[in-house]
Amino acid sequence: MSATVTMYSTPWCGYCRRLKSQMEREGLAYDEIDIEKDASAAEYVMSVNGGNQTVPTVVVTVGGEIQWVATNPSLAQVRDAVSEAAA
Repeated sequence: MSATVTMYSTPWCGYCRRLKSQMEREGLAYDEIDIEKDASAAEYVMSVNGGNQTVPTVVVTVGGEIQWVATNPSLAQVRDAVSEAAA
């Protein structure tokens, strides 16, 4: 079963733009959710970040189950999480 990567972001977030660019360059597929347009996504981000809407928040799932969540991770951390989750 393969891992799915979801990035919670905002359009103005420089850290989000950088990580998206890096993941695209590496060919790492991801789904992006703008927390300014999706209130439930903003609530989720707050729930995993101590009440803060900190982005990028990246979630790796396998078969719908969360395997890993990180705030402002590096590309290497995302790659490692995807590899471990898919193993």
